[in-house]
Amino acid sequence: MTDGPLIVQSDKTLLLDIDHPLSTECRRSIAPFAELERSPEHIHTYRLTNLGLWNARAAGHDAEQVIDVLIKYSRYAVPHSILVDVAETMSRYGRLRLEADPVHGLILVTTDTAVLEEVIRAKKIAPLLGPRIDDETIVVFANQRGAIKQSLLRLGWPAEDFAGYVDGEAHEISLVQNDWKIRPYQELAAEGFWHGGSGVVVLPCGAGKTIVGAAAMAHAKATTLILVTNTVAARQWREELLKRTTLTEDEIGEYSGAKKEIRPVTIATYQVMTKKKNGVYAHLDLFDTHDWGLIIYDEVHLLPAPIFRFTADIQSRRRLGLTATLVREDGMEGEVFSLIGPKRYDVPWKEIESQGYIAPAECIEVRVNLTEEERLLYATAEPEERYRYCATTRTKRNVVETLVKKHAGEQILVIGQYITQLDELSEVLGVPVIKGDTPVKERERLFNMFRTGELTTLVVSKVANFSIDLPDATIAIQVSGAFGSRQEEAQRLGRILRPKSDGRSATFYSLVSRDTIDQDFAQNRQRFLAEQGYSYTIIDADDISKEKI
Repeated sequence: MTDGPLIVQSDKTLLLDIDHPLSTECRRSIAPFAELERSPEHIHTYRLTNLGLWNARAAGHDAEQVIDVLIKYSRYAVPHSILVDVAETMSRYGRLRLEADPVHGLILVTTDTAVLEEVIRAKKIAPLLGPRIDDETIVVFANQRGAIKQSLLRLGWPAEDFAGYVDGEAHEISLVQNDWKIRPYQELAAEGFWHGGSGVVVLPCGAGKTIVGAAAMAHAKATTLILVTNTVAARQWREELLKRTTLTEDEIGEYSGAKKEIRPVTIATYQVMTKKKNGVYAHLDLFDTHDWGLIIYDEVHLLPAPIFRFTADIQSRRRLGLTATLVREDGMEGEVFSLIGPKRYDVPWKEIESQGYIAPAECIEVRVNLTEEERLLYATAEPEERYRYCATTRTKRNVVETLVKKHAGEQILVIGQYITQLDELSEVLGVPVIKGDTPVKERERLFNMFRTGELTTLVVSKVANFSIDLPDATIAIQVSGAFGSRQEEAQRLGRILRPKSDGRSATFYSLVSRDTIDQDFAQNRQRFLAEQGYSYTIIDADDISKEKI
């Protein structure tokens, strides 16, 4: 027995003692294969899952490495059942392989005949298969490459895809590094993706995922379809590509509600791609009517279900997913794994912060009290209305005013979920608000004013969660959110993580109503922040005015 920071339990939970001197080192070591579940003050709970272990296997970690980490940091002897389970689970990945065959097209090959016998008898697998070639090999219908990967994952036998990719229509794209240099981790991420052919790169907001996309395009040197969350994000991608690559304005098209340009590099929004006309998805044929060499999914954790369905049909195209978190609130991480590809590269947020590439951040939860009248309204409200009542309390407005005064002269974002609340804050603070019905041109104008310092405070709805580059924002004040969504927390924290020109740190305030479901949801946010290695301080609203922060 050693005095390690980790307790490994037979139910696949890992308990990490945060106060232990080796806790940070241990957290980084288990992050590639374990998922954080709870993060109270002293003991954080992680869990080993099949998908987490398979993602680790795909990213180049083997069972021996995972077991060595568990044994190295464990305070007590690691249960034998866990060692066996890790080895067996990780060994499942790759016993089935999809390969291209010159005679039969697509084939499923096994290193274990019994596994092949098991899967071909599954009701959902059988219709996807053609004739048996020999004991280890069976034909797969070429148009079922995505569907069979989904089905095999659900059976617990994830297949490695070695069937290869079409090159697509060639188009010369190179990086132009005159006044900047690609960062080492960006280069490693692009190479990790290219070596795997498809998959997901996980990097914090502000770490330059667009550059990873550009580097992947330089590897592919082919026509590229880029899918993004909204029109503002599309235009930021365009600006970055014009700045960082040899692409010209005529080579980049926007495919959105406003424009329908198809160029060698086409940037489309998820919204337009999933828009229905007469009951059908009118624009999804953009995927397969053009000979794309690469498809990039920005913010892949937000991928809408119709895009998944269509992605299943284009498995011969190289696919790159970019995200700050693999967590999906709908539980469809398995679809990302099987259809976009496994995790090819990730790096802890704090590691990139220590290298100076993202700003250090302090996370503070400010607890506020409902007024007596609000407490009564909350207590008698229908369950589906309760979060709105506690999230939009008048007390939060007062705290926002205090914080904005306290940080006068800094670049401040006030972020929330409910439009009425945001309109009121905009009026009280005397600053503009950006929300869903704000025209794209007006959004761009206000964001530019904020970037130049002409505006120092801006109120924004969830439209600013994704892919918005506001490098000098140093303060974020979150008043309400999507029920404690971890993916939303990643995006909102990312608004203030761009490195500052003067090296300043950033502060992320989350205003939470005491003794309500707002406080319950806040635990999800705390879990995400702890997962990334950030300290999380809880204070009372009264302490702000007392200069305790």
